[in-house]
Amino acid sequence: MAEKQSLWNPAILSQAAVGALTKLDPRTMLKNPVMFVVEVGSVLTTALLIQDAINHRPISFNLQITLWLWFTVLFANFAEAMAEGRGKAQADTLRKAKGETMAYRQKADGTVEAVSSSMLRSGDIIKVEAGQFIAGDGEVIEGVASVDESAITGESAPVIREAGGDRSAVTGGTRVLSDWIRIRITSNPGETFLDRMIALVEGAERQKTPNEIALSILLAGLTIIFLLAVTTLQPFAIYSHAPQTIFVLVSLLVCLIPTTIGGLLSAIGIAGMDRLVQYNVLAMSGRAVEAAGDVNTLLLDKTGTITLGNRQATEFFPAPDISTERLADAAQLASFSDETPEGRSIVVLAKEKYNLRGRDLTNMRVEFVPFSAQTRMSGVDLPGTSIRKGSADAIAKFLEQQGASLPRKVSDKVEEIARLGGTPLVVAENTTALGVVYLKDIVKGGLKDRLARLRAMGIRTIMITGDNPLTAAVIAREAGVDDFLAEAKPKDKMDLIKREQAKGKLVAMTGDGTNDAPALAQADVGVAMNSGTQAAKEAGNMVDLDSNPTKLIEIVEIGKQLLMTRGALTTFSIANDVAKYFAIIPAMFAGVFPVLNALNIMHLATPHSAILSAVIFNALIIVALIPLALKGVKYEPKSAASLLRRNLLVYGVGGIIVPFIGIKGIDLVLTALHLA
Repeated sequence: MAEKQSLWNPAILSQAAVGALTKLDPRTMLKNPVMFVVEVGSVLTTALLIQDAINHRPISFNLQITLWLWFTVLFANFAEAMAEGRGKAQADTLRKAKGETMAYRQKADGTVEAVSSSMLRSGDIIKVEAGQFIAGDGEVIEGVASVDESAITGESAPVIREAGGDRSAVTGGTRVLSDWIRIRITSNPGETFLDRMIALVEGAERQKTPNEIALSILLAGLTIIFLLAVTTLQPFAIYSHAPQTIFVLVSLLVCLIPTTIGGLLSAIGIAGMDRLVQYNVLAMSGRAVEAAGDVNTLLLDKTGTITLGNRQATEFFPAPDISTERLADAAQLASFSDETPEGRSIVVLAKEKYNLRGRDLTNMRVEFVPFSAQTRMSGVDLPGTSIRKGSADAIAKFLEQQGASLPRKVSDKVEEIARLGGTPLVVAENTTALGVVYLKDIVKGGLKDRLARLRAMGIRTIMITGDNPLTAAVIAREAGVDDFLAEAKPKDKMDLIKREQAKGKLVAMTGDGTNDAPALAQADVGVAMNSGTQAAKEAGNMVDLDSNPTKLIEIVEIGKQLLMTRGALTTFSIANDVAKYFAIIPAMFAGVFPVLNALNIMHLATPHSAILSAVIFNALIIVALIPLALKGVKYEPKSAASLLRRNLLVYGVGGIIVPFIGIKGIDLVLTALHLA
């Protein structure tokens, strides 16, 4: 998993401080209308402050207002730069894996030439041997090898990459640990997966989501409304002879427009993508993260996602007149030379159920027969005894060679297990069939609880499998999914997604094969496995570097957390304007209209103290909320109605109460220090 960056990492803080200054460029600030207005107000008050200083007018109050306005702008920029800085720190780690690597490119005449990775082009063929780095993204077209992908994923366990199938994609910057592979390069320099990863992690390609655009329009609209409202106050103040200044009006405008959410909006979006990076998931855009938060339907592949991927031995069924212990003993002996996960599971089952362990075969003339795909059997030869374990057809052929046949009851048990979707393995000793070993798909531990969490979020789960409906129903029931699609072909997956989307639902899916590419492209959230084919990775809008399909649950939670964080801070920002009304409006006009003193419910000391306290609180609250914007609101799997109630109670009511307390506290401090 990607290394987590501390929120207050000194290197990130120093970069963010510089970024806060560089972002003062009006062309950059214009992208955020709320903070652009604050910057314009800061420039205006600064110009007036200089004019007052030249004319030797009192500047204490005006200086404080101006400084706090600049503080507000800078810390809003600082929050965004902090979010970007955390992503860039991740990108720096990835860049270490990127560099000039020597490659051995195959020429048209069959000879090989050594070239640097920057000279490789799409379509080139290279051979990589043990100990060498893979020079570019590509597909394995020949060979099989163990590959260290820790430079990309952070995981130390090597992975197998081989020609054909869904485990053929390799990434530049990873290293071959054993054997060799021949690779066809699929990218040009600057277009590699690692290049795209770095750009994505840095947030360089991040675009605003539709909801974020809608929120920006709302904030811009509120800003224009308050700008017009405040502008009309100046003629009213002149008419009523209220002693108002531009400093007071700018302060009022800055406090009334939604500066809190305006200052944190960009940081929230970037931080959402960064939280996915912490789980080794790369989102191609902010839209993908946000869509994950609105997912209604989740499609899960069975093998490797819901089940362990390798079938495990679960039970021994002896033939008539054969004891279960004898069958287990023979099955274990025949499996010692079977290095497949299924073979090892038989050894473990015999140990656990019948305490068959600690065999001493050193003084026996034992000849093991390893499992092979050709014979579909494994076994052991002892003096006068041959034991074999394998598929029913292979064992039937073995018995025929001995002049025997498979008993009817054993054949019936084989058919029964096959109908249930299991894998039957038959064990034979010389001319006797001892019985059947039942291998079945094992549902991953804890998955049922995780799917229940999704159900609590209002997300419907559908298992997709190529198995027959009977087998699919058994696994679906054990896993606790809401529905399943059996005997699924690529078009079936895509059609299912389209049907769900036609109902107005957002669909998430995971996949790793070329046959998954159409469905990944159609899904609103398509999570491709890094171990999968290039076609799958290009079709999806997220890539899971750990190739763990169940991580969709975390992706959905992070997407919901992003939406909740934005909603919570928007609610808080708009709600805390209420307190600022009661602080500033009485201060502005109470001298001319004493009746307005009734609105001074906080009993603020002086008009200047009230205005300055509101401006200071407005700036400090952005600072206080930066950690929440970057970490996100804690997500709990509840209904939308429950989340809305909690949002209004905590951030709505809190957004009203906290400013009253904060402004009053600041007023007391300012009065005690004689600053206003």
